[in-house]
Amino acid sequence: MTKRAMIVEDEPLARRTLREFIDEVDWLELAGEAEDGRRAVEEIDRLRPDLVFLDVHMPELSGIEVLQRVRHRPAVVFTTAYDQYAVAAFELEAVDYLVKPFGRKRFLQTLDRVRQRLDSADDLPPVAERANEALRREPLTRLFARKGDRIVPLQVATVSRIDGCDDYCAVHSDGQTYLVHLRLNDLEQRLDPGRFLRVHRSHILSLDHVKEMRPHGDRRLEVVLHDGSVVLASRAGSTRLRRLLNEGG
Repeated sequence: MTKRAMIVEDEPLARRTLREFIDEVDWLELAGEAEDGRRAVEEIDRLRPDLVFLDVHMPELSGIEVLQRVRHRPAVVFTTAYDQYAVAAFELEAVDYLVKPFGRKRFLQTLDRVRQRLDSADDLPPVAERANEALRREPLTRLFARKGDRIVPLQVATVSRIDGCDDYCAVHSDGQTYLVHLRLNDLEQRLDPGRFLRVHRSHILSLDHVKEMRPHGDRRLEVVLHDGSVVLASRAGSTRLRRLLNEGG
């Protein structure tokens, strides 16, 4: 079934790129365009598109403000200039996005995700709520992670450890492992430093889930978590753990 798309973007080059890419997708047709936030609110409610490509920063109203004002609730792909914080935040809140300038391959990858959302009944909070929450510069209390072809909401308090694997992270929670498509460094920036500690270049631990620590070799600590997993801290990570122990004592 053909879906109707709308472009809301103040940059002419980005509008032209989106127009060309949409024209190549057999299940999408372009319903309309808007160059600023106020016009976008009017046109989204008038045209009622299935999908909107929405710029984060625009004249008059931001993309999130547009979504807060419209009555119609389309699927949304945000477009944003490169901002690693925004990219990390959107990934953690399961918000679909394109980083400008984007190419055809990235556009099609994003559309694959969007089409799955359009064809399924994912029980996610409204996109305006997720986007607004994502861009708040406060420690995460919730994130959305991938488990097979599902997106699963996780309360951060249930996360025991996070392992970095190249450009994604394995998040361990309640005996299950979930994937987040972010580098460990980016995810670390969104965690509460009072509850999570980087103990190795590849491992972040929740201090609330630590059962015990024991010496291992030359100045290193082996950390045992309540779920039974064991992580060997680096020398620098072991030093940070000992510092915490001293401060707690």
